[in-house]
Amino acid sequence: MENQNLSYGGKLVGLNNTPTGNEIVYQFKKNVAAKIDTLNDLRATSESQEQKRLCSVAITELEGALLWAVKALTFDK
Repeated sequence: MENQNLSYGGKLVGLNNTPTGNEIVYQFKKNVAAKIDTLNDLRATSESQEQKRLCSVAITELEGALLWAVKALTFDK
């Protein structure tokens, strides 16, 4: 899948960039991308500046949470 065919969330999480080929990591990325897309759609259609800000914060926090999740999933015991 090429980057230009990915959704906003897919691009943010690097959905087509899972070097280890780890299926669990890919599924986590896919799920987080879907949540980001939902928030991005809300942000785009909201008339409330506060709601838009909250969506942006939530998207940023999801990105961070995904980074920690990938680290945990790929931690070499």
